[in-house]
Amino acid sequence: MNNILVAYFSHKGEAYVNGEIQVLTKGNTEIVAEMIQEKVKGDLFQIETDTPYPYDHLETVTIAQREKRLNMRPALKKTLGDTSSYDTIILCYPNWWNTMPMAVYTFLESIDTNNKVILPLCTHEGSGLGNSEREVKKLCRNAKVLEGLALIGGHVRESQSQVESWLHHNL
Repeated sequence: MNNILVAYFSHKGEAYVNGEIQVLTKGNTEIVAEMIQEKVKGDLFQIETDTPYPYDHLETVTIAQREKRLNMRPALKKTLGDTSSYDTIILCYPNWWNTMPMAVYTFLESIDTNNKVILPLCTHEGSGLGNSEREVKKLCRNAKVLEGLALIGGHVRESQSQVESWLHHNL
């Protein structure tokens, strides 16, 4: 396989899962990113903000909505640096307000995505990929953005065959 980066943003704490608020000790997107990394043997990079999002679901929702409305770019805890050794970026994130969390925008704008293949994967609780594929294409104009995969967050642990099929089709 080519050189693959699995970059993900995930939130743990309270989350809306299967129609109710549940406490996640590990975020759904992190679970699927680790599943992918194990399969493709690529490098794993967690996209984290300098200021962590609150544990409380409603507080996080309020902050995420404000960030989107103001088109903010939250500062990241760490950056990736040189991405020249990667041919493919598998980008995993939850659907927040019909797109990616704004921290993922910060991440994409901080790396060189020219001539990369990007595979977007979104976890959600009913809203699918939303506008995120279009947003990735807009941010990464010189990359080849392939068809994304949307997984219901509450079912990621049972989605291995779906993920493997998507990877097989795209890698």
